[in-house]
Amino acid sequence: MSSRQSLSSPPGFHLPPLGGLVEGIDAAAGEAAVVELTYHDTSDLRLARAGATLLYRGDDGWAVTLGRERADDPRHPPHEHRFEGEAGNPPAAALDLVRALVRTAKVQPVARLRTRRRPVELHDESGKTLGEVLDDEVTVLAGGRVAARFREVELHVDDAAPEGLIDALHTRLRAAGAGPPDPSPQIVRALGWRALEPPDVAVAHRLGPSPTAGDVIRNALAASVARLVAHDPGVRLGDDPEDVHQARVATRRLRSDLRTFRDLLDPDWARSLRRDLKGIGHELGAVRDTEVLLDRLRAHAERLSAADQAAAKKIIQRLLQRWDEARAELREALESTRYAELLDRLVEAAREPALLPDADAPAADLLPPLVREPWEKLQTTVDELPDDPSDPQLHEVRIEAKRCRYAAEAVTPAIGKRARAFAKAIADLQDVLGEHQDAVVAEEWLREVSSGAMGREVFVAGQLASIERIEIDRTREAWGGVWQAASKKKLRQWL
Repeated sequence: MSSRQSLSSPPGFHLPPLGGLVEGIDAAAGEAAVVELTYHDTSDLRLARAGATLLYRGDDGWAVTLGRERADDPRHPPHEHRFEGEAGNPPAAALDLVRALVRTAKVQPVARLRTRRRPVELHDESGKTLGEVLDDEVTVLAGGRVAARFREVELHVDDAAPEGLIDALHTRLRAAGAGPPDPSPQIVRALGWRALEPPDVAVAHRLGPSPTAGDVIRNALAASVARLVAHDPGVRLGDDPEDVHQARVATRRLRSDLRTFRDLLDPDWARSLRRDLKGIGHELGAVRDTEVLLDRLRAHAERLSAADQAAAKKIIQRLLQRWDEARAELREALESTRYAELLDRLVEAAREPALLPDADAPAADLLPPLVREPWEKLQTTVDELPDDPSDPQLHEVRIEAKRCRYAAEAVTPAIGKRARAFAKAIADLQDVLGEHQDAVVAEEWLREVSSGAMGREVFVAGQLASIERIEIDRTREAWGGVWQAASKKKLRQWL
């Protein structure tokens, strides 16, 4: 860890002597060097506007930064991925990470920063380096011309340095004429203020006091498209299952919202988007469902005796093979031109959905009936259940609950806490039935595995299936009470 500060350097500024500021600390000038960075982006700066960068660093290769909303926001530091490669076209793996942001647009060099760096190292009496001062002269080249020049001084001090060193450096440099740091983010100085314009998909955290139905629809679509774009790189990397989960939720919500608001949208437009979303949603679902099953079986396997662990690992290994296959199919889908074109359409849908004239009416008047329909479908599905419903019948209730919940959450920005409370109650029902369905799927898979297994694996698969059966029985008993709470009339008086 280290402390860091930046100062501006006016014309004619010279670094003062920096040794002896704190007892035992000396300074020595290092070898000057020239550092070049080439920013690559689309012509409309889609990466920069989304807080991402694609850089070529010469001998250090390529770097992609992701994971922050604004390039100058220290609360959201970038996450950097590095790639080997020569100058020119970015490596395919680097482009893959930013595909959801650039989509079908061409990536090209948009600016080059040439920095002449003069370092001064700070070290103690033993020669250990405890910090450095970097005097940087930066030239920004864009379109074959010098677009800007600036100079700045950066202070880096290790946490092991004597207390007060960075304050002493700051005081000495200011006394020599260094100014306060330039408030303009470096990416602005490199690419201009266009780099801080809103990203392609902007989500309003709050709607106006009297939103139209169209405002609500636009914001609901934008929220899910932004979620899909944000988690796309993580899905490709495969490091965190949560990225697949969130991307799948995004596609599900999009399809649900297009269904909920279908009477206010161009039918052909909405139908086409729902159809294409179904394809990528299926691929995401295959991976996600396998990950959920893996998590369940791993957790349950820990409850088995030590003598059964080896057999449990063999069973889980079969599931890992299925996961690898599902991941490969998902990767193929993400790398397709069809998916990139779908993302283009989704971004446009988030900005300008194909609304019908009725969508200009006040949301508070127009939207409650659109939630009433999925609620009535859910209620009818429950009412038609036999006394002892089958697992598929309970799964159908879960599907209808999910549609009702998504519809209520989509209109919450306009309706407020009444819709939020209703959605929360329906979410509780969806959760308990989701746990039931996960256990049913796990039991069925274990039954299938045991039919082709031998020896101790058969016994262990049976043990694991018994655990799932307990969970099936528990959720069967619990869901009725949750339904009673979710179906209270006072929760839906606004419908």
